[in-house]
Amino acid sequence: MPVEYLKRAPKTAASGEVDVQTNVQAMLNEIEAGGEAKAIELARRFDKWEGEIVVSAEDRARAANKVPQKLKDDIRFSHDKVRRFAEAQRLAIRDTEIELTPGLIAGHRNIPMNAAGCYVPGGRYTHVASAIMSITTAKVAGVPSVIACSPPRSDAGISPAVLYALDFCGADTILNLGGVQAIAALAFGLFTGHPADILVGPGNQFVAEAKRILYGRVGIDMFAGPSEIMVIADETADPEIVAADLVGQAEHGYNSPAWLITLSRTLGEKVSELVPQMIRTLPELNARNAEAAWRDYGEIVFADSREEAAAISDKYASEHLEVHCADLDWWLANLRNYGSLFLGEETTVAYGDKTSGPNHILPTKGAARYTGGLSVGKFLKTVTWQRMTREANKSIGTVAARLSRLEGMEAHARTSDIRLAKWFPGDNFDLTATDN
Repeated sequence: MPVEYLKRAPKTAASGEVDVQTNVQAMLNEIEAGGEAKAIELARRFDKWEGEIVVSAEDRARAANKVPQKLKDDIRFSHDKVRRFAEAQRLAIRDTEIELTPGLIAGHRNIPMNAAGCYVPGGRYTHVASAIMSITTAKVAGVPSVIACSPPRSDAGISPAVLYALDFCGADTILNLGGVQAIAALAFGLFTGHPADILVGPGNQFVAEAKRILYGRVGIDMFAGPSEIMVIADETADPEIVAADLVGQAEHGYNSPAWLITLSRTLGEKVSELVPQMIRTLPELNARNAEAAWRDYGEIVFADSREEAAAISDKYASEHLEVHCADLDWWLANLRNYGSLFLGEETTVAYGDKTSGPNHILPTKGAARYTGGLSVGKFLKTVTWQRMTREANKSIGTVAARLSRLEGMEAHARTSDIRLAKWFPGDNFDLTATDN
């Protein structure tokens, strides 16, 4: 049956996107040509920052002294969960080897990248959790040089709480830089001499575009868009909790989608009534963001079976997916496309965003169809190796020579010929191309 909407969003993730590619490309070109001096100029222009770019050990210590002990304890609590989950991921990623044929052994190794650039947003909110998520995961992966950038606030520099979190989690270098100039500095190795092999972390549309343009020259975690939430709820769900969770993500920004798939019309109608009421009780800025997000991007979809609900959910491939339904094991087994899954009303996106352990840097705009979120594996290169006995060349070399000649690659074939002639001078091998 056609999808039935109790509330349909007039806008999608593609709506209202500003074409910033030209401006960002021009800035990247200017910074690459002008180096550190150009990055400093842009920091002064956009962030009004006149201080040092590289945060000193003394500045790190001063920031720590400004952070209340209770907040330090909260940061350490969150770091512990994120670190332990990342360590479990690392243990699950194993080197391997196999003897494919007598005398031919092949394998792979998982090698950490040399340098990781971690961007932590500034702006409206103090993104302590983003600092914890990116730096901790890179360090657990074993990256030798982890470089962090975060926008300075006028003459105050990076927020003391964010700076403390970056330092506590193990950032080797911290830069007072935001926006395109930060991404460029990380990619080009400005102020550090260590060009990043991978760029990770959320940011605004300019940061996202800079990462997109640089992808290929460096690795990136993912192409990121506005934060998203989807909730699947049946008649057992609590409409007040469902509504609160939708609003909790809508406050991210005016273009943050909040979607509900419901198997109960009654619940859907109640949530539709509660969401605007909850938004009106928020502080002004949060309410303004959430109101616009719910108005333009919020949806309530009715499904007549859990199979249909799962199919709709997989089509959306949301960043965060909560399930407030009976038989949670069924949903875990059958849902396929999501950035991170939250099963049952006992957990919620906010827990994952801040402290429960799994990473909160996640795919958006349907990218969960082909990738997961930030993990230890993003900072590792899986590289292959092989070794072979001379005897194994008899079978491997003859087939390689024949296939090379079939493809018209004579020089390839001769690399087999020369080995077989050297080690087995008295043997005759069929090295001619096999007819099509």
